[in-house]
Amino acid sequence: MLIALSPAKSLDFETNFMLSNKSSPIFLKDTQKLVAELKKFSIEDLKGLMSISENLAKLNFARFQNFNHTKKRQAILAFDGDVYDGIDKKNYDLEDFNFAQNHLIILSGLYGFLRPLDEISPYRLEMGTDFKKTSFISKNLYEFWGDKITLEINKTKSQYLINLASNEYFQSINRKICNKKIIDIIFKEKKGGVYKIIGINAKRARGLMANFIIKNKILNPNDLRDFKLEKYQFSSQFSDSNQLVFIR
Repeated sequence: MLIALSPAKSLDFETNFMLSNKSSPIFLKDTQKLVAELKKFSIEDLKGLMSISENLAKLNFARFQNFNHTKKRQAILAFDGDVYDGIDKKNYDLEDFNFAQNHLIILSGLYGFLRPLDEISPYRLEMGTDFKKTSFISKNLYEFWGDKITLEINKTKSQYLINLASNEYFQSINRKICNKKIIDIIFKEKKGGVYKIIGINAKRARGLMANFIIKNKILNPNDLRDFKLEKYQFSSQFSDSNQLVFIR
């Protein structure tokens, strides 16, 4: 069973973790191609392209310019924010990290396919970034990555791909050629008598589910139905063979 997660905009390169195990991103040469292109953008270019403040644009301009000389950290430790708040990595032992390395992938606009222990540099580049009005090498990152991410997933031994990523990132996977049984995980809550997906709460729940899988070393999708954190319950009424829905 393989879990797919989105990355995070928030990064943590300061918290001290006693983890020396590390690996190198599989598509590092492609990442370097992207960085070479991104270095051509000015601060103002990045501000408009990413719809960010001038301070964030300055920060990310500096990150791209100094990309090969910045501090690196394992992806699962570097990503922070709503999803990763649910992943209790501070209390992981080596067995947990090794399980995650073999059963979790993080989809990334800059790196494509990341394993948890792959070392990354600080960056910000959303998968949905639109380059059509620029001289960038592709009109968007979906076009740049093509089927590379999917083909890499196909190489894994896992029978199932558990989708805990956002729509923006999971679109980088070609469902038509993926040789895994894809199971989408959906979290809903009752508002005004109707079950709805509440974005920020669903993000945290996806992290909690990933953590639940890693800590319990789950390999069978049927066992995901036992997830009951933060008052979520599996709903057989809303679920089917292609998606597991949890409600509260």
